Amino acid sequence: MTVEDRKIRKQREMWGTTRANLNNHVLGVSEGHVAILRLVGVGYRATLEPSAITKKPEYEGQRFVSLKVGYSHPIELGVPAGMKASTPQPTRILLEGIEKEVVMSFAAKIRMWRKPEPYKGKGIFVNGETIKLKAKKIK
Repeated sequence: MTVEDRKIRKQREMWGTTRANLNNHVLGVSEGHVAILRLVGVGYRATLEPSAITKKPEYEGQRFVSLKVGYSHPIELGVPAGMKASTPQPTRILLEGIEKEVVMSFAAKIRMWRKPEPYKGKGIFVNGETIKLKAKKIK
């Protein structure tokens, strides 16, 4: 894969984007992409369910990630097709798939329910993410 005219900036940019996308597809097929989510907080739990109460399956045999993260009801999210989810511990979710974009967007959708907050350090962390804790405001 080469750039036709190296003087045109747009062609150089698209070359880099195309190379990165092809690399992600090759790595996905050969090794697979993984996202590890940590649930940090008192009572935060995740389970994998074969069926959901509030949602209908999009395809046959779809599994659902059920999150208990401080709301009055469990949050149920359907696992996208072509992806595997598991819960090795109640506070960890392991997402695996061949498409990096699908794996990371589903991880972001789960994280959206409880983003890490800087005062108590609670939330859903993706792939070893860390936050700097802020000091309490003292009057």
